[in-house]
Amino acid sequence: MRRPKLGRPRLPRTRAGRRRAVQAVMAVCVLALTPITWLYVSTGDRLRTTADAPRTEVAVVFGAGLWDGEPSPYLAHRLDAAATLYRAGRIEVVLVTGDNSREDYDEPDAMRAYLTKHGVPAARIVSDYAGFDTWDSCVRAKKIFGVDRAVLISQGFHIRRAVALCEAAGVRSYGVGVDAKHDATWYYGGTREVFAAGKAALDVLFEPDPHFLGPKEPGVKRALTTAR
Repeated sequence: MRRPKLGRPRLPRTRAGRRRAVQAVMAVCVLALTPITWLYVSTGDRLRTTADAPRTEVAVVFGAGLWDGEPSPYLAHRLDAAATLYRAGRIEVVLVTGDNSREDYDEPDAMRAYLTKHGVPAARIVSDYAGFDTWDSCVRAKKIFGVDRAVLISQGFHIRRAVALCEAAGVRSYGVGVDAKHDATWYYGGTREVFAAGKAALDVLFEPDPHFLGPKEPGVKRALTTAR
């Protein structure tokens, strides 16, 4: 028995039908772009550079992958910015948050090692091993580590989402978006943010618990005490 051939989608024949089809496509586009528009509008006055970031006790650096156990170039740029802020006296403690879901993959420890090599004392670095995504990192910064105000450090294509989510989690946030080479990874990251913005909106709306919450950790408070 021969399978019927799939024909081309039929376009509406009437002017009213075509108008409704165009309106439907436009509605879908508006809905798709609403979350990313929300990110740009809600974080416009929260973005800074390493030169004008406010003096804040804590900086939060989000993980961005490892290459052979070392921070990827994108993650290294984030850590460089944190080290710059520390040397300038604009921050006192760095909270590194990333993925340690496997024994052979440890973003926070790799981030800690990189920072100590670049002049940040180990006592001023606190590790969050369960920062599996941006929302988890923000919620854990607030609920587990007791961070109320922070400078967030990431690439420009991600920083607005980080600021919006941390603000929603209760952390008064300023974002430092570090420069990045416009390579394939950058374009992928920028495209991904359009879709990630939708998840961010849902996270803010429903406030799900992180993958792991657990007891409060005094690491940030202890590091701040040491800093003084």
